[in-house]
Amino acid sequence: MTFHILTIFPEFFRGPFEHGVIGRAVEAGLIRISVHDLRDWTCDRHRTVDDRPFGGGEGMLLKCEPIFLAVEQTWPEWKRDEPGGRAVVLLSAQGRKLDQATARRWSGLNEVFLICGRYEGVDERVAEHLASEEISVGDFVLSGGELGAAMIVDVVARLLPGVLGNEDSAVQESFSEEGLLDCPQYTRPAEFRGWRVPEVLVGGNHAEIRKWRREAALAKTARNRPDLKP
Repeated sequence: MTFHILTIFPEFFRGPFEHGVIGRAVEAGLIRISVHDLRDWTCDRHRTVDDRPFGGGEGMLLKCEPIFLAVEQTWPEWKRDEPGGRAVVLLSAQGRKLDQATARRWSGLNEVFLICGRYEGVDERVAEHLASEEISVGDFVLSGGELGAAMIVDVVARLLPGVLGNEDSAVQESFSEEGLLDCPQYTRPAEFRGWRVPEVLVGGNHAEIRKWRREAALAKTARNRPDLKP
């Protein structure tokens, strides 16, 4: 699978993709990550990517022309109404919130093109006429889409065959079942500062352990994420 990332800060990604699961997946050829500098698609000597918003207001907006050129020259055949195993994703605070179901859907694609927003946002024509999806990574505002893009690559890549050392890791975790967090987990020592792990986990009865984990996951979801509906 190939991830394309369009950004005005390509050097940002030198670190996040060189370590852990993603670094190993790149080395093994399981995924490919191409980082594109948006300024390469500008047409003036200042390599201008932003301008003031029509109608006034604070801040600057990313211009639509270099973004359109970047996608269309990378994928000359791109049509947002005929994606053909691809997605163009605009990272935006105004987008639909990212969830695990979306990540699973993207993991079945051949390529994903991530557009990192910056400044006060992106010319709306990118969302209206180029991107197939507009996505937010949470109900908060980041300085730019680079952090979100790095998150998306990690979230999607770990769902691909061979990326995780243990394939079951992506099956038994938070959101592997819609609307349900993972159960609490414990490791050695069995007692720490007087706090013992639940006896059922050291008893060896796997049926009871499965039952406990299910009940504990439901309880933790209700406590930490009452907005979810298991």
